[in-house]
Amino acid sequence: MKILAVIDMQKDFIDGSLGTGEAVSILPKVAEKIARFDGMVVYTRDTHDENYPDTLEGRKLPVRHCIRNTDGWRLAPEIEELRKAGNSPVFDKETFGSMELAKFLRTYAAEHALQEELTEVEFVGLCTDICVITNALLVRTVLPQTEISVDASCCAGVTPESHRNALEAMKMCQITIKE
Repeated sequence: MKILAVIDMQKDFIDGSLGTGEAVSILPKVAEKIARFDGMVVYTRDTHDENYPDTLEGRKLPVRHCIRNTDGWRLAPEIEELRKAGNSPVFDKETFGSMELAKFLRTYAAEHALQEELTEVEFVGLCTDICVITNALLVRTVLPQTEISVDASCCAGVTPESHRNALEAMKMCQITIKE
């Protein structure tokens, strides 16, 4: 079995307060990948509270984004529609990586080992150089015998250069980069 992990495809990262042209451009590709994916799909959602400016991250990145229950916090409408249609889980996370996602995948792999081996966890989403790399490395750590991959065409970084740097860093950690 394969699992697709869709990381932070939220309005604030696409066309909101931290949006980029690259993020906008991958949205249709990510939606198509989800729609065609033969396996389980899981999602993460960057989630901050009103006190975000007072947090360590908020002091280092003083741009309000993904504040719980705001429009920018929500998954892009086409992504949310696919998530609801698949009745897929979403993991809210207060920082770059989701320990809950990693634990869920480790538990899922253990519980289903006799029925069907978890052969691959593939990552897509935003931002390659922050949340995608962090979650891919967390899952690499908890599932050391499972293929971990990233579809580079369905990811975007803060900048094109930092996107490329993150892909190279993940290659060094034996994460397969699909172009």
